[in-house]
Amino acid sequence: MLVDLKQKSQVTIPKELVKKLNLQIGDKLELVEKDGKIIITPVVVIPKDQAWYYTKKWQQMEGEVDEQIEKGQVHQAKDKDELFKGLGLDDI
Repeated sequence: MLVDLKQKSQVTIPKELVKKLNLQIGDKLELVEKDGKIIITPVVVIPKDQAWYYTKKWQQMEGEVDEQIEKGQVHQAKDKDELFKGLGLDDI
């Protein structure tokens, strides 16, 4: 697919690719040059104060919880006293 380089170094991404990749106005795109080629990759920028959620360790723990939920290995407390007791905090 050929596109033209326009004024101010602008390139238009063909509508078919925009739709296929579900790109929206304002999305961030990372451009990398590799071996004389330009590689454009859509990216999501995560605020630094939320980066902990995407760490390998946290995602592993999230996966474990998802498995426990699927297996019905969760308990819903009826009230805060039952919750605290279940957490070993019944002296609060």
